[in-house]
Amino acid sequence: MSSEVAPVAIQQEEIKRRSFLADLLIRLVKEKPLGTVGAVITLLLLLTGIFANFLAPYGYNDIHPVDYLAPPSAKYILGADNLGRDLLSRVIYGARISVIVGLSATAISTLTATVIGVLSGFIGGRFDTVVQRFVDAWMCFPALVILIAAVSLVGPGMLQIIILLGLLYGIASSRIVRSAVISVKENVYVEAARAIGCNSFKIMTRHILPNIMAPIIIVFSTQVAAVIITEATLSFLGLGIPPPTPSWGGMLSGTGRSYMFLAPWLAIWPGLALSIVVYGVNMFGDALRDLLDPRLRGGIGRYGTKKSRAKGVR
Repeated sequence: MSSEVAPVAIQQEEIKRRSFLADLLIRLVKEKPLGTVGAVITLLLLLTGIFANFLAPYGYNDIHPVDYLAPPSAKYILGADNLGRDLLSRVIYGARISVIVGLSATAISTLTATVIGVLSGFIGGRFDTVVQRFVDAWMCFPALVILIAAVSLVGPGMLQIIILLGLLYGIASSRIVRSAVISVKENVYVEAARAIGCNSFKIMTRHILPNIMAPIIIVFSTQVAAVIITEATLSFLGLGIPPPTPSWGGMLSGTGRSYMFLAPWLAIWPGLALSIVVYGVNMFGDALRDLLDPRLRGGIGRYGTKKSRAKGVR
């Protein structure tokens, strides 16, 4: 009998999960038009980064000296740089760099914030006090100063930038996760788990963590844009991803700044791509926060209210 009940319970959980995702998508389209636009921009960024090899007409470092600073034309849709490299191809490959750095650093940041926040909020006491004073001291320093000092020690490079950005934003974001843990651990089901003899690790992984997933998802979605703009800032200062790897910030700093009056397209297109991507990811992250955060009534929303009223009338 129990073997028959288990598959039924799993199927019901799958149906609930699918209906939640479908409702979230419907609410995103109906309630958050800017968030929908941001979701489309984010999806285009992901697809561009994944299929950059197929979308770019040339290699990002293919040099054509005869096409020195060629203006936009049929051959070079966005023009060419001072070495005759196709600017469209470099912008497309720059999207791949933004995707890799943005997602990887944000994943490290979210994992760091989750570990620190869950441990600090759940254990509490002196451990929480010591950890939070460290977080306070970390947040007192300007982020750019910490990054410049760290990069000057470890050297520029993609792996270094990903790890540094992940730690920088993860430690600061642990406050959000900690506050969610403190509110959740006072619930009755946590006390019931303690009463039946569950250890602390099981309580954190099976009872605390699943109930704070909404804030964690919000932290992830809202930090992707911040990581992308910070990487572009470091590359603009010459401390990010070294050339010839195309980074939008590096393209603005090198040829873009040197030839911006002679060939303005060298600064316009990387800057425009960076602005559109950061705007779209920010709008998508804000929409997810409004829809998922119950403190902003995102757990119900206008669509959910109408739906619940319709059920009540029936």
